[in-house]
Amino acid sequence: MDFHFKYITPDIKLSTYDDKLFKTETVFEFHMLVWFISGETKIIQADKSYLFKAGDIFLIPRNHLATIINYPKDGLPHKAVVMHLTKEFLKDFYSHIEIKNQHIREEVKIRSFDKHPLLESCLASLIPYFDMKDSFPENIAALKITEAISILREIDKNIDSLLADFDEPGKIDLINFMEKNYMFNMSLERFGYLTGRSLSTFNRDFRKIFQTTPQRWLTQKRLELAYYHLIEKNKKPSDVFMEVGFEDLSHFSFAFKKQYGFAPSLVR
Repeated sequence: MDFHFKYITPDIKLSTYDDKLFKTETVFEFHMLVWFISGETKIIQADKSYLFKAGDIFLIPRNHLATIINYPKDGLPHKAVVMHLTKEFLKDFYSHIEIKNQHIREEVKIRSFDKHPLLESCLASLIPYFDMKDSFPENIAALKITEAISILREIDKNIDSLLADFDEPGKIDLINFMEKNYMFNMSLERFGYLTGRSLSTFNRDFRKIFQTTPQRWLTQKRLELAYYHLIEKNKKPSDVFMEVGFEDLSHFSFAFKKQYGFAPSLVR
């Protein structure tokens, strides 16, 4: 893996990746505003997939499960400017603003802004600062983040319902959440947090509802989804294992053969 980062501040960075691909399953603790310079990224969520290319700008909400696969493209590395919109910064920003329609809650989803000229100009203006030898003044970094938030509020009139929502996940329906998100290879602690439970409460509630352990249930559901992709969508095992929550192809092949009695490569 060959990832390189340049930081203006901990919340503004330039990431460069030039290996074959990089895949991670994650849930971010802050909103992330991303501008692609080159390469591609595929983001897989419970009910939708996205493909972002050079020039695209998008916002990934915090506390939202996603599988992210980054690729170099056309001989160029995967390269992007990433800005973290932290809860602390947003609380300070919104402390001076009266929010209208505060009771309206928007659907939590990735927001794409295509190649919006104002956002592109804001994020492109950061590029020269990554080569500075001296430390970047914090007040200028704060101004850049404030500028980005202000542009977001101008071009998306409903963005406040997302950015100004500082609530932590509450206890939610476990069956519905797990049926939608089992393909994400997250720790049980993270599954518990996102469903509003401690690890011990999550394990107890899970066993009571599903009559098995989380690990066994997750493995079975992921293999069933993989079987569907192989049979119904005629995909290759190498294209499936990451999307259904397995770390590597050999582990996936071993688990698949153990459950179905034959290797996934024989399904086709």
